[in-house]
Amino acid sequence: MHRLTQPSAIRLRNYQLFAAGFVCSSTGLQILTATILWEVWERTHSPLALGYCGVARALPVIAFAIFAGHFADHRNRKRIVAFTQFLFAVCALAFAAAAWWQVRIEWLYALLFVSGTVRAFNGPARASLLPLIVPVDRFENAVAWNSTFFQAAAIAGPLVAGAMIAATDSVAWNYLLVAALTMTFSITIGLVTQREEERSTAPFSVHELMEGVRHIWREKLILGTISLDLLAVLLGGATALLPLYADEILHTGPVGYGFLRAAPFIGAFLCAVWMAHRPPLARAGPALLWSVAGFGVCMILFGVSTSMIVSSAALIVSGALDNVSVIVRHVLVQTRTPNRLRGRVTGVNSMFIESSNELGAFESGLVAAWIGPVLSVVTGGIGTLFVVGAVAWRIPQLRRLGRMVERTA
Repeated sequence: MHRLTQPSAIRLRNYQLFAAGFVCSSTGLQILTATILWEVWERTHSPLALGYCGVARALPVIAFAIFAGHFADHRNRKRIVAFTQFLFAVCALAFAAAAWWQVRIEWLYALLFVSGTVRAFNGPARASLLPLIVPVDRFENAVAWNSTFFQAAAIAGPLVAGAMIAATDSVAWNYLLVAALTMTFSITIGLVTQREEERSTAPFSVHELMEGVRHIWREKLILGTISLDLLAVLLGGATALLPLYADEILHTGPVGYGFLRAAPFIGAFLCAVWMAHRPPLARAGPALLWSVAGFGVCMILFGVSTSMIVSSAALIVSGALDNVSVIVRHVLVQTRTPNRLRGRVTGVNSMFIESSNELGAFESGLVAAWIGPVLSVVTGGIGTLFVVGAVAWRIPQLRRLGRMVERTA
């Protein structure tokens, strides 16, 4: 008996153009994040300063994500993506200038806030554009490929960042490369064609703005997956402390730091490739819950490890498990949301997920400054396990979720 396979999105020229730019931009933004954290650590040697980077990136997402989603539902999403990618390039050039002139650390936080604002508008438009450039029967496969490409970029980005810092002893060159890569996506997205589907025409109002929130509240499966990811990352994320771990616990330089940042994405990449070549998940809910629980265990192991090999292995496995959550959440958000609401729902999703990553960084830095980095990471992993149990208990629909099928147009 032959196994059912998904129609492949990668054979579509439209998606190929999107994916090429997406890989370039994702690689550049990963280089940007890794470089900023290393620069801040080198200049301050303060875990709290690393945490402040998370706050600077989280605040604009919290402030603007819902409005950005509303904007994406009322405007041409392709144009928004092109313009925000151009703004990413401008931000990277500003970081290069700041590094060259060694400006005060507060200016780096200000630039992080600006780039976070750009990210708040880019995310909803880019994610809600994808269903309009691939056929419905290839959408889940496109999500899997997108995840694959993102993980590949997230592996290459930190490795390139670490290698360039070690080779040039200057972060300014990293930022210039970021500008070139993000500008590439601004160009290639202009060659993509999109289907014109229902777009919200209602005038701007608080009621319209909050429709995405109400939709998520009604759709308990979406609510459950977002809540699970938000709390797990908020408690269990340790990436903000990687410069500290690389320098003071594992005693490796910028190249080793780059590998540690790449390690979760190596695991996620392998998982994404596997999922892109297999049938859709038959029991998506249990797979999601067990993967997040496994992520928490990996964080505990990473927290107590003093071996580069063990720490890297824990991060690799954590990335593979986290990727299951990413794919399940993205497919549910996009397929269980009508097109007229996709921008707003994606905006709410971005607000929670992106801010949880960055506020998790602040939490890690704050707790590390208080009780030390090891206890900060270990207690976060334990908290993740409690979150999985609570979400599984409170949202039984998630435990019973089978295949993620298209429900709305």
